[in-house]
Amino acid sequence: MPEPVFAGLAPAPPDSILGLTEAFRADPRPGRISLAAGIYQDETGRTPVLASVAEAERRMLTAGAAKTYKPIGGEPSYTGPVRALVFGDDHPALVDGRAETLHTPGGTGALRVAADLVHRLSPGAAVWLSRPTWPNHPQVFEAAGLPVRWYPYLDEGGSRLDLDGMLTALAGAAPGDVVVVHACCHNPTGTDLPADAWGRLAAVVADRGLLPLVDFAYQGFGDGLDEDASGVQALAAEGVTALVASSMSKNFALYSERVGALSIVGATREEAAALASHAKVAVRANYSNPPGHGGEIVATVLGDPALRAQWVDEVAVMRDRINGNRARFVAQLVADGVAGGPDALLDADALLRQRGMFSLLGLSAGQVARLRDEFAVYVVAGGRINVAGLTAANLEPACAAIAAVFAKG
Repeated sequence: MPEPVFAGLAPAPPDSILGLTEAFRADPRPGRISLAAGIYQDETGRTPVLASVAEAERRMLTAGAAKTYKPIGGEPSYTGPVRALVFGDDHPALVDGRAETLHTPGGTGALRVAADLVHRLSPGAAVWLSRPTWPNHPQVFEAAGLPVRWYPYLDEGGSRLDLDGMLTALAGAAPGDVVVVHACCHNPTGTDLPADAWGRLAAVVADRGLLPLVDFAYQGFGDGLDEDASGVQALAAEGVTALVASSMSKNFALYSERVGALSIVGATREEAAALASHAKVAVRANYSNPPGHGGEIVATVLGDPALRAQWVDEVAVMRDRINGNRARFVAQLVADGVAGGPDALLDADALLRQRGMFSLLGLSAGQVARLRDEFAVYVVAGGRINVAGLTAANLEPACAAIAAVFAKG
């Protein structure tokens, strides 16, 4: 018998985040707590189906639209409202026709299309990522054949932004390199660029001839739908060429529908159109056409004033819960003696300034393992926790476990 083609092939390691979800589900211990997966949860620990989404689906079912292929770049009924959601109706890039938007399968799909586009047009470009960043970022870009470089993001204490270090590193990037920045709710740190940093970033981008790629996964989960877009809008207003990967998974709670978009901002209308045409070539070779159902939900909600207003209110409810959980989490850590002033183990003020679902506690690999093995508390490497996963029932035991692993080192 011939030897198997892949004889001796070792299994690939589990995904650093999704693998934790699988391990959590297999854990038989009562009272286990998952703060790992990046999904919104309500007080019951469930991810809700938004009422606006349910009503949109009811209307879609009644209408009974055919399940034919979507255009390669998606339907204008989806791409137009999503583009306006990201940039605002009156943004100069939209008024001047310098922005094109493609419907993609999730924000990850948008990142991969962007990566394939860059590799197609600038195969020698490197991609600069913040250290730390979302663990899937380097995998996406390396899979597309692009080398990854790193710029510092946090100071030595690991709790505050190191903007000068970031911009100094990017000043050494080669012309044509890609700079990935998080629009808001930075994953995994929760530490965002302040408003005045975007102009400084644009100056470095323009001076070095870099291509910014903004990962906009959490619009509405920081300070508001418009407020969270202010950095993206400021960067696009500078007239630089830029890419924006946005996701509807979080703010519409459509995780399983894989709804996203890649927006392309050109220095001119002609450049934006040309880049979009090459992005469509990458789409055709990758997944051919975007999936329909999730995009139709988003288009239905954003296209109806009453449904849109209802959705905006639902996003505010999710955001308020996240911000309230963060405040309660920090207060409990202070009560447990873990967080406090600058000399404490964790800087309470820095934690309170963070935005979005995530907070990075700076735990060692051993401490993360102890949380899981001894206390049945699941967090991502480095101690990234999802504050949306905290509830009245699990807040105190989770904080007590964190205090215990800090105490033992």
